[in-house]
Formats: sequence, structure tokens, C-alpha cells
Amino acid sequence: MGGLSIWHWLIVLAIVVLLFGTKKLKNVGTDLGEAIKGFRTAMRDGEQDTAAAKPPQGEVIEGKTEKKEPPAA
Repeated sequence: MGGLSIWHWLIVLAIVVLLFGTKKLKNVGTDLGEAIKGFRTAMRDGEQDTAAAKPPQGEVIEGKTEKKEPPAA
């Protein structure tokens, strides 16, 4: 009870195919696949951008440090 068997899913699939038709379902699947591919490409490009923006580890940056005293009250 509560779970759906394979027969329930097959009936639901048959109803969806009858309502929308195979051509429209194919177009939806193609659009979904292209969206996922675009998302993966964008994520990969974003990781490369952040990796390029970080300075390499172990790089020494020379400079002078100064200690500032708080203003006298």
C-alpha cells in the first residue's frame, strides 16, 4: 500500500503519451537535454574563471606593513 507498481507507471506513461503525443514529448526531451548541457558548460566555465582569478599558492608578495595606533581620545 502506498507504493506504485510498474503497472501504475506504465498506465501513467500511456496517458501522458496519449495526451501530448510523441512529437511534443520528443521536443520537450531535446530541450531538457540542451538545457542540462548548457548548465554543465556554464558551471565548467565558472570553475575555470574562479581558478584563474586566484593567485598561485606559495607566491610571495613584498610590501611594507605599518601598525596604526588608535586615535587618542
